Amino acid sequence: MPVLEKNSPNDVTTSSFLPQTDEFPNSYVAPGNFTRVTEFILTGVSDCPELQIPLFFVFLVIYGLTVAGSLIIITLTSVDSRLQTSMYFFLRHLAMINFGNSTVIASKRLINFFVKKKTTFYYECATQLGVFLVFIVAEVFMLAVMAYDCYVAICNPLLYMVVVSQRVCFLLVSLTYLYSFSTAVVASSAVFSMSYCSSNVINHFFCNIVGVIALSCSDTYFPETSDFISAKFILNFFLFQLMQFIQLFYERLRVPSLDMLSSWVQFD
Repeated sequence: MPVLEKNSPNDVTTSSFLPQTDEFPNSYVAPGNFTRVTEFILTGVSDCPELQIPLFFVFLVIYGLTVAGSLIIITLTSVDSRLQTSMYFFLRHLAMINFGNSTVIASKRLINFFVKKKTTFYYECATQLGVFLVFIVAEVFMLAVMAYDCYVAICNPLLYMVVVSQRVCFLLVSLTYLYSFSTAVVASSAVFSMSYCSSNVINHFFCNIVGVIALSCSDTYFPETSDFISAKFILNFFLFQLMQFIQLFYERLRVPSLDMLSSWVQFD
């Protein structure tokens, strides 16, 4: 069972968690006055023993397809000389991000299908949350970068090689990873700087921000505020992508098609 530390710095005890009342049927509380939880329990997808094997194969197939697709894209865009353009450069990094994002979640999930006690240590949970945030934020920014690349290629084709040069590509990718890493460090540090002294059951199959904050027994204003600011900033990039695609659609309707241009040439 989880090991909890008492308020006294020199007194550490191991205590069994007691089920809460019917108001929280899926959580456990410590019977004493403890100040720190050293491990969390993941509820997973289902507690039914008969569904563990089928769910394992479902997750394994999804994870295998994701990994195979990502590795194929990474390999082809790396070795084929015809794919050494900015579009495939961004696509390669997006595939790397998808590979890392799926691995950090699926690896623990697949293991938990075969263990009776679905626990994760405190710092293991913090690491998983931090790495997950790095990849998920980087994915949003990389999609925005790819939308900008498509916008320049269609709306300003004559200036494309100048605006989206190799140096600009490396700069955009570097800024994407830098911002995602800094956001993950700030967000995960804010979440795990709080005290967890009651329930240690995360109602999810991995350590996510909402599930972990819900277990805190201290003030959650700072982590919730930092997460709100980060989410709002990411939402702005989603809106930026939407505006780019709307502009692309408008340009596609405004520019005559190739068939119409060829008919004009033949008529002249």
